[in-house]
Amino acid sequence: MARVPLIGRLFWREYLALVGSFLFILVEAFVRIITLFLPQPVFNFFYNQSKKLFHFLSSSRKTPVRPKKRSTPLASAQDFVDLCAHHGYYAEEHVVQTGDGYLLGLHRLGCKRGEEGTPVNAGEDSLQKKVVYLHHGLLMNSEVWICITEKERCLPFQLVEKGYDVWLGNNRGNKYSKKSTKYAPNTNEFWNFSIDEFAFHDIPDSIEYILETTGQKSLSYIGFSQGTAQAFATLSIHPTLNYKVDVFIALAPAMAPAGLANGIVDAFVKASPQVIYLAFGRRSILSSATMWQQLLYPPIFTRLIDLSLTFLFNWTGKNITPHQKLAAYPHLYSYTSTKSVVHWFQIIRTKSFQMFDDDVQVGLSIGASDRYYKVAKFPTRNIKTPIVLVYGGSDSLVDIAVMLKELPRHTQAFEIKHFEHLDFLWAQEVDKLVFPHVFAALQEHSGRDHSKILKHFNRKANHFNGAPELSEDEFSSYGTNNDSIGSSRKIELIKKRSQTLPNIEDKGWTPQASHTTSATISSSPVSSMSQKHMAKRDDDWSYTST
Repeated sequence: MARVPLIGRLFWREYLALVGSFLFILVEAFVRIITLFLPQPVFNFFYNQSKKLFHFLSSSRKTPVRPKKRSTPLASAQDFVDLCAHHGYYAEEHVVQTGDGYLLGLHRLGCKRGEEGTPVNAGEDSLQKKVVYLHHGLLMNSEVWICITEKERCLPFQLVEKGYDVWLGNNRGNKYSKKSTKYAPNTNEFWNFSIDEFAFHDIPDSIEYILETTGQKSLSYIGFSQGTAQAFATLSIHPTLNYKVDVFIALAPAMAPAGLANGIVDAFVKASPQVIYLAFGRRSILSSATMWQQLLYPPIFTRLIDLSLTFLFNWTGKNITPHQKLAAYPHLYSYTSTKSVVHWFQIIRTKSFQMFDDDVQVGLSIGASDRYYKVAKFPTRNIKTPIVLVYGGSDSLVDIAVMLKELPRHTQAFEIKHFEHLDFLWAQEVDKLVFPHVFAALQEHSGRDHSKILKHFNRKANHFNGAPELSEDEFSSYGTNNDSIGSSRKIELIKKRSQTLPNIEDKGWTPQASHTTSATISSSPVSSMSQKHMAKRDDDWSYTST
């Protein structure tokens, strides 16, 4: 089928889909403009009418979905602090200034219930706790972690109860970070950012602020979706940051998504960035979501979100209860730049986890430009921090085989077979299927000083007839100290680099295997779960199921 001239990499059917989506965007923009001039009573009228419509349509159902008391206060909570207070937790608010002048909101849960007023990580005389940092996904903010109907399924609350000092970050431009010392939010310059800026400024500056505030040498990073991509990117370009992050736990990891299930969005992916800017502008994207939330009765708004997620990603949402959706979906959306979405489209189109392409060429020039111009990739194989991936077998945005090829060999991966993307935040069984992986990784790595571990192995090298010491790169590529495979390989490398091959036991030391002594990474305390373990080899990855 012929391609459309001048537009770029689009076929005729994709062109028609693009035109249809433009018409929808124009209609929505028209409705939004009208609503800007409507008084609150008119909003209330539409809301009440949608409520009546819902009750009429659901009257024939045996079990109609209605907001419950436990979901209504969460849905109507104004901010992060209110959500925490609903569950009985006190939250601190912090602001960090990035190197390029953006002011980012940080939230902190330092105290268990009953510990309020106790100084935590505030000096030698205060209560000392290990630090965990959580970061949200695309078009989200820190509220997505805590808008949970039961505190037992809320990861931040469970981490606090286990004795961690928990911090939650926010990207520039969202609800808690919509301010800059240089630009106003109503200017194009304010929204001129992509994943590059998240990686070069937001994540490292937030981590530095947290470590400086708590006085700790390192923290553990837990990311969701784009929050994992930002960590992959920032750890790959900031070598010293790897020794300040003792473990990186990636939930529903995102690096180079396989693509989207919908032809319209696929057309946007293949189109020139100028087409996307024409459709959505150069500032925040999908800001009309808040309008629909005001106009529609919550169950209808929830159903609209479900239909959209099915339309775009082919997700069913069956692992999240209706009442959890009613509580969480009002907190799902937050502002981000159109440019950051364009950046994802570039990554999907090129199938490469790369920096933003400021010189995209389309049409007939694309072949020639590829030969003489290459966008820099994030060098993710350089990451030294231990990485633990927990991904869903039914997540259309995760291609684990492609991801592992771009990550260092010490990466561990665990699959939850029936989980989709948002299930890692709100699924009914998230505490049983996901949390054990998180807790096991934290128990193994949290608070560890990787530089000291490297010295430990180099001291052992001296036992082997003066074998040369391992470099940091060699040390990282062979796993962590608590990984029996990594330990054995480090010893093997030390022995190969010496002139003789003495028996390890003759030197009075054996690897400290934490979970297994075979070539397959142990499942630790979650061996009964549905998962895949990545067996480490010198030249590739292989899969073994349990």
